[in-house]
Amino acid sequence: MKKKAVLLVNVGTPDAPVVKDVRRYLTQFLNDARVIDIPWLFRKLLVNLIIIPFRVKKSTALYRRLWTPEGSPLLINLENLAAKLQQLQDDDTEVLGVMSYGKPSLSGALKRIEEENFQEIIVFPLYPQYASSTTGSVFENMMSRMKKWEVFPDIRFIGQYYDHPAFLDAYARRIRPYRPEKYDHIVFSYHGLPLRQINKVHPEISADECSCEKEMPSHGHLCYKATCYETTRLLVDKLPVEEGGYSVSFQSRLSKNWLKPFTDEKLLQLVREGNKRILIVAPAFVADCLETTIELGVEYKEMFLKEGGEELTLVESLNDDDLWVKGVHSIISKP
Repeated sequence: MKKKAVLLVNVGTPDAPVVKDVRRYLTQFLNDARVIDIPWLFRKLLVNLIIIPFRVKKSTALYRRLWTPEGSPLLINLENLAAKLQQLQDDDTEVLGVMSYGKPSLSGALKRIEEENFQEIIVFPLYPQYASSTTGSVFENMMSRMKKWEVFPDIRFIGQYYDHPAFLDAYARRIRPYRPEKYDHIVFSYHGLPLRQINKVHPEISADECSCEKEMPSHGHLCYKATCYETTRLLVDKLPVEEGGYSVSFQSRLSKNWLKPFTDEKLLQLVREGNKRILIVAPAFVADCLETTIELGVEYKEMFLKEGGEELTLVESLNDDDLWVKGVHSIISKP
């Protein structure tokens, strides 16, 4: 039997919610050319002289709010998911949970795979919808670190799985206990991206003019925006949600030239239109993190209630849910 490694890859987390560790993490993350895709010199100046010095203290404070007695929720969920998935594998397969930035590192896992002569690698980025800055970055970083290997194992990349029944079933089951039908409106919030990155897969049409908000276009499988809207439609088909009772929006923007509508502005619009009770689902995330627990669950909730809303409830991410563990196993088991 082949000795096989399954790499579960998430974005990363600081070692601790202190300034030096958050600065180290942000430096590694934001200097990735696929995350901030501008010319090298401008990126270095922008990230290291402007963004990090001005954001590190605020980011550290947010991580302190997120942290638990056990540590980083993102890391804990990754370790739990890997441990449960390991129980479903045969003796020749090892599941490794790694981070693109920070620890446990992707580079460390690859070094071990090379030294121990694994014959097959399955790479499973924990991002349901493909984006160059997430899944694309994982693939590029892997290939750049492996380019000098003398022997290459068989490698299988799982590019995306937004439309896989195992992912959709797990997320729909996560949502149902919240009784979405009792809310005035449901917001499906996805991590935002710069429009320039989205438009790179729209050589003949701007993403702003694309039909993907209404239906899946022929090129849509390659477009992050299109797959986000399709994810929503596929989930809604499995839920007691009426047409017009839900919206798609994008969070975590760094400028106005990012995917719209913005989640915070959408929430304000909804409450001003009389929607007092809102349920938020974040299907771009399969594990709770800063963007779900703090941004959506705390900051946006405080804003919503201050504006006159009565209830803003965040659906918990898949994390290490048993159905999701079986879902991951199903996705990686069938090429």
